[in-house]
Amino acid sequence: MSALLEVRDVVRSFGGVRAVDGASLDVEAASITSLIGPNGAGKSTLFNIVSGFLRAEAGTVSLEGRRIDRLPPHRIARAGLVRTFQTARALARMTVLDNVVLAAPRQPGERLVRNVVGGRATRRREQEVRVRAHELLELVRLDGHAHALAATLSGGQRKLLDFARVLMTEPRLVLLDEPMAGVNPVLRGELLEHVVSLREEHGVTVLLVEHDLEVVMGVSDRVVVMSNGAVIASGPPDGVRSDARVVDAYLGVEE
Repeated sequence: MSALLEVRDVVRSFGGVRAVDGASLDVEAASITSLIGPNGAGKSTLFNIVSGFLRAEAGTVSLEGRRIDRLPPHRIARAGLVRTFQTARALARMTVLDNVVLAAPRQPGERLVRNVVGGRATRRREQEVRVRAHELLELVRLDGHAHALAATLSGGQRKLLDFARVLMTEPRLVLLDEPMAGVNPVLRGELLEHVVSLREEHGVTVLLVEHDLEVVMGVSDRVVVMSNGAVIASGPPDGVRSDARVVDAYLGVEE
């Protein structure tokens, strides 16, 4: 059976330097897969290619057997692959609740004709969306901030808001870009719980870039290691941890 996400022989250069050099990886459905490597390994560039924010010069990216490497980010998101960023993004002058509402698929306001002739159905969908948004804010413990401006949230709270918005899109695969970076210890535990719950409670597949090796080894079903733009190892956490190439390229540096 094919993987949910298949990356094959992807290449991307900047100024003659290959940031990604023939990288290939698989992400199985209903798994947590972590992508690790030293700074400059090519992880963020590969993330940007998979999510449509950069174009690969060669290679392919497929989601559920369908190529997505030439699609723009919004079409990739509609196909079921969504991402977060290292620095959480929010519409600062909108309320926390409205930030989540805007992430909902099948928005009533997307089609003018539907608004004109489908008043009752439109109002019903609007109510469903707002109820679901409140549920997700409660899930990430931001319900007390629902009517506050997103600008008032701390960095860690904005990352929790990112989780709520991700779930609002009804994704199949979520790419999490360093979700623990810059988060205080109190919120780190909550964020970690939500990473696990994406898979355990919501059936969402996760591809995670994270520098905290304790987090990576604790939550991952599979770990993929990059160095100098290439994938040098892939497998269960225990096997990767003991791989000599990984120790040389990454784990040994951490120690």
